[in-house]
Amino acid sequence: MLFKAFPKKLRKDIMVTWFFILFKFFNLIFNSDVGSFEFKLDNEIVKIPYHTYHVPNFKWLTSVLSQTQKKIIYCIFTRSYDGYVREKYIKKILEEKIEEWEIPFIVKLCDDYVIEILEVIYDKLKDRDNTDIKNFCLNNKKELFKSYSRMVSYWNEYYREINFKDYVGRKIFVECLGYSKDFNK
Repeated sequence: MLFKAFPKKLRKDIMVTWFFILFKFFNLIFNSDVGSFEFKLDNEIVKIPYHTYHVPNFKWLTSVLSQTQKKIIYCIFTRSYDGYVREKYIKKILEEKIEEWEIPFIVKLCDDYVIEILEVIYDKLKDRDNTDIKNFCLNNKKELFKSYSRMVSYWNEYYREINFKDYVGRKIFVECLGYSKDFNK
């Protein structure tokens, strides 16, 4: 599942990262039973896992792995079953220059039900030139439409006291991802 989540050009870094995870924490599990989300990226299909389980704390990462390898791990951790872990690692991704291959992981979190994660994403993206992310979304209209519907569903279930136009999830989709009603056509 890990190799399918990233473009082929990152194979070598993924191998190092995977062996590192296996050596240190062999119990990191990708839940393939629940499925994955498919996105087009650079004429490839990447499959982002729905969730990972048993995600460890990697405070000592900075001295061991390359920047790309750390970013791969950050992306993996944005798929954690634990909302605090997702929030922590999306912050790390958004603090630095966003690589094209990180965009699917960012976009996938934009339909999260944890409002604090959505607030982090919106705060980091609202003043950024998001042309790269918007282009990615245009190339993945079907998945983006599903994500938008999921976001609306979470708003309806948990956050109806917030006017939908003011809801941070909607603001992300419209302002940062370039979502419009034409996406479902």
